[in-house]
Amino acid sequence: MNGFLSIIIPTLNEQAVIVDTLQVLQPLRQAGHQVIVVDGGSVDKTRNLAGPLADSVLLTECGRARQMNFGARFAHHDMLVFLHADTVLPAQADELIIKGFTESGRKWGRFDVRLSGQKWLLRVIERLMNWRSCFTGIATGDQAIFMERRLYQQIQGFPDMPLMEDVAMSRLLKELSQPVCIGTAAITSSRRWEQRGIIRTILLMWILRLGYALGVSPHVLKKYY
Repeated sequence: MNGFLSIIIPTLNEQAVIVDTLQVLQPLRQAGHQVIVVDGGSVDKTRNLAGPLADSVLLTECGRARQMNFGARFAHHDMLVFLHADTVLPAQADELIIKGFTESGRKWGRFDVRLSGQKWLLRVIERLMNWRSCFTGIATGDQAIFMERRLYQQIQGFPDMPLMEDVAMSRLLKELSQPVCIGTAAITSSRRWEQRGIIRTILLMWILRLGYALGVSPHVLKKYY
């Protein structure tokens, strides 16, 4: 393992947040880590804004799993980080990942998550998300899932599905290694919670997860997301 990260960011019409996300990654780029933006056909200024702040800006068909898998083909390094466009990694994320791998002997993991909003209910939600993730070994994309490249190749990447690709990926990874749970938080936007309503979003997420657990097709669930 060479100790460097390839950070892969799928985007679709993310001009409002992509600059903030990428600016935080510039010290990592300067240290030799790679940043790859994979756009799914944005009609706004996402690709133009990302260009100066990324090592590569790629264009492929829309679909988060497909975009992440496409980006992984262009990764130069032995550790892959899959980062949502509205999620900001903590400072020294590279050191935290390497330390997590070294101390635990594990091959993949995720960060704790913190929602960006100030409402007290968001604090409860993020704590429950982090607890559930550590207890079940299932990570969400908001937690910036990372893994050794060889592990990614062993399971042949993210399952090609329109929703719940992070849950499906976690299940595959768990068969090979338990995750590293890094307690330092990545900060993810609370916009969907605040726009849709916090309680309404909680109920929607529960329904979608329950449906997936009961075998409902992700293609069907996507219609309600």
